[in-house]
Amino acid sequence: MNNKRAVVLLSGGLDSTTALFFARAQGYKVFALIFDYGQRHRKEIKVAQKIAREIGCVYTVLKINLPWKGSALLDKNISLPQNRNLVKILKNKIPATYVPARNIIFLSFAASYAEAVGAQAIFIGANIRDYSGYPDCRPEFFKAFRQVLAKGIKAGVEGKTIEIKTPLIRKDKSQIIKLGLSLKVPYQMTWSCYRGGETPCGRCDSCILRKKGFDQLGIKDPLLAVIQ
Repeated sequence: MNNKRAVVLLSGGLDSTTALFFARAQGYKVFALIFDYGQRHRKEIKVAQKIAREIGCVYTVLKINLPWKGSALLDKNISLPQNRNLVKILKNKIPATYVPARNIIFLSFAASYAEAVGAQAIFIGANIRDYSGYPDCRPEFFKAFRQVLAKGIKAGVEGKTIEIKTPLIRKDKSQIIKLGLSLKVPYQMTWSCYRGGETPCGRCDSCILRKKGFDQLGIKDPLLAVIQ
């Protein structure tokens, strides 16, 4: 019986799916945690469930409500940034797609889940190389949150630390994709676009960063190959 367990935050996107496959390759029995938090579309939730089922891992869809919104991902009255060049995306100015305190909220739920199922680690696919300026994707944030868990939960106080694993934190999109391909991540199943719909919009920041990663490797995005 495998006693090495991990909770993985899974959105169905390129990064989180790579983190899921990485955790599994490290020998963890993975418990995928999928959030239904009132995001702009439900496609990513369905995609995340499909990926979890594909590899036969335990998954939970957790519905939470953020009625105050405060993000273009939660409020359709706020326009999504689109057609921005890479310089603007990567200049670390916090964009309208930032969801207030999202990773604090998500990791808190993940810590509760991990403690309940006896998991030793939480995996999150955050990275700082190709990201949109979110403050809760930085190494210093995760370092601080590790201290929170060490001091604020039963496992931490008893010396049974729940680790926060960020295996992609210093990788750019092309490096993440290269790692994922070595792990046989089914990128044709993933969804990165901030908009719903049958096909990715190709204009939002997430689509632009995803395209950059595949272009740098000289590879066609398999998702686009499937839907075209």
